[in-house]
Amino acid sequence: MRGLDALQILNLRNGATVSEVVQETRLPRTTVYRILETLCDAGFVQRDSSDDRYRLTIMVRGLSDGFDDEAWVTQIAKPFLSALCHEVVWPVAIATLSGTGMLMRETTDHASPLAIERYSAGFRVSLLASTTGLAYLAHCPAAQRQTLIDLLARSNRTDDKLARSPEELQRTLEEIRAQGYALLNPSRPRSLEMTISVPVVLEERVLGALTIRIATSALTAQAAVARFLPKLRECANRIRAEFSEQPIEARRAAASA
Repeated sequence: MRGLDALQILNLRNGATVSEVVQETRLPRTTVYRILETLCDAGFVQRDSSDDRYRLTIMVRGLSDGFDDEAWVTQIAKPFLSALCHEVVWPVAIATLSGTGMLMRETTDHASPLAIERYSAGFRVSLLASTTGLAYLAHCPAAQRQTLIDLLARSNRTDDKLARSPEELQRTLEEIRAQGYALLNPSRPRSLEMTISVPVVLEERVLGALTIRIATSALTAQAAVARFLPKLRECANRIRAEFSEQPIEARRAAASA
């Protein structure tokens, strides 16, 4: 509740200092600072070093107009994911952007006998340390991509360190954008799985990312891409087509059901 109060104050004031939020909420200064920094870590707020004011980021838009569509795309995706898993056997999942990370919305891990590790819906992965996140970041609109990179560059987390190497990150994203998919290097030490991810794109918007995980002992990366990439793309296109045909009212009704 305190976090929501802080978001509302920042929205009404078009940004605020710690002192201004303290004055509005009557909370201790240390509590307000902790709340604002937590919102920064989540990607909803950023602090402007020029005037020490905390301002909302583009990620807050997802609180107003993103939830319904993300819930609806998950419902649409579920049968397509089940069909794809039945065909390829390996586990597949769909994830959407959540703050400065990716949230796994639906997965077939528990239906796949080949899953080395089993993840459930609600599992979060990094934008920069996962093919799911990289596929999303490479294909999302340029303004959104830059905002996310700027936020990640301020993070001290190991998973976000690529954001502090802009030239390397740019090369990585350009390569992913050119080939249309992201592939996790299966030669990493102690890596038991390779992952391939493709975006689900509607016009200029990325609805989410589809990912398949394959044991590194089963196939080479080249063989895995040749075998599974066309199926992933077909599944992504079916989800996109089904989503685009649904009226907005139907999405909202389904999301609130």
